[in-house]
Amino acid sequence: MINILHYPKLDSILMVERTVQNFEDYPTRMELWRSLPKQMQYQTFKLILNYLEKSNKIIFEDDKIIWIFPNNKKLNELIDGAII
Repeated sequence: MINILHYPKLDSILMVERTVQNFEDYPTRMELWRSLPKQMQYQTFKLILNYLEKSNKIIFEDDKIIWIFPNNKKLNELIDGAII
């Protein structure tokens, strides 16, 4: 069992989500971690990535992180405006 020293706060999770979504290419773990606006412990960062993977927001392809969660703003607007 892994001893977790620090659980992430919601703002940290959202920061990682925004950063991975804003990448033009698919980042590696280290690229993403280094590009975060605020520093965090690497253990906390890995815990966030684990959470995002288990909640089907990201997948790992080789060493790259790919955002797969369907949160496209234009698509959501089309669905909201659709006639049922």
